[in-house]
Amino acid sequence: MIYKHSSVLITGASQGIGRSIAITFAATTSRPILLLARSEDKLKETKDLCTKAGATNVACLTCDATSEEQLSGLELPDDMPAPGIIINNAGSYLYKKVTETSADEFQRQVDLNLFTAVNVINRFLTTLREFDRSLIINVCSIGALQGLGESGAYSSAKHALLGYTRSLRDELKSTDIGVTAINLGQTHSPSWDESTMSPEKLINPSDVSALIVQMTKLSARTLVEEITIQPQHGRVAPM
Repeated sequence: MIYKHSSVLITGASQGIGRSIAITFAATTSRPILLLARSEDKLKETKDLCTKAGATNVACLTCDATSEEQLSGLELPDDMPAPGIIINNAGSYLYKKVTETSADEFQRQVDLNLFTAVNVINRFLTTLREFDRSLIINVCSIGALQGLGESGAYSSAKHALLGYTRSLRDELKSTDIGVTAINLGQTHSPSWDESTMSPEKLINPSDVSALIVQMTKLSARTLVEEITIQPQHGRVAPM
C-alpha cells in the first residue's frame, strides 16, 4: 500500500486540538480523514467543518479508545483507505494534586492519556507495516518531561506515554514506520475553559496543526523523533 494514498486517523477529533488538526488536514491536503472519539455528535460537527474546509472523504469512528474490545471490532468504511498516519491526540487533563488523587482517578488518567494510544497503535500496527512507509505521531506533554505537583496523575500518565513512544521508536527504527513524540505545552483547548488564563498567552492550536501536517510531508529519509512546543513566554500562571 502507498503512503501518499493512505488516510490519516486522528483520535480525540471531536473538539479542541484534535478538531484543529483535522480541519488543517482538510484545508491543506487531499488526504482522506478518519475522525475517532467517543462523542458521535461532536464528531459529526468536526466532519462538517472538514468538509467545509475542502475535504472530500471524511469518516467518523465513534469509539472509546480505552477499550481494546471496542477497537478490535472497529471497521473502516468501504471507500476509506487504511490509515498510514496515526495521530494519537486523545487525552484528558486532571487539575488535582497527586496526593489528593484517588486510585480510580489516577487509573482513569493512565487509561485516557496512555492506553488510548497503545490500543489504537496495536489495532492498526499490522496495517501500518503493509505501507511503503507510515507514521505515528503521539501528542505527549511538557508534563512528560517534568513533574507537575498540581496535576501529578496527568504528568505521570504523560511520562508513561513518552516512555512508550520512545521505546516504540527504538523498536520500529529498522522498519518503515516512523514514530514521533510532540511534547506540547499549554495550548488553547476546552481543557482550559474553566480557567482564568487568556487564550492569547497559550499556544495556538492552528500552529500545532500546521506543524503536524508538515511532519507528514517530509521525505521517507527524514523523521522528527521528538519536539517540544511551548508558549512564547513560557508557562502561563496559575497552571
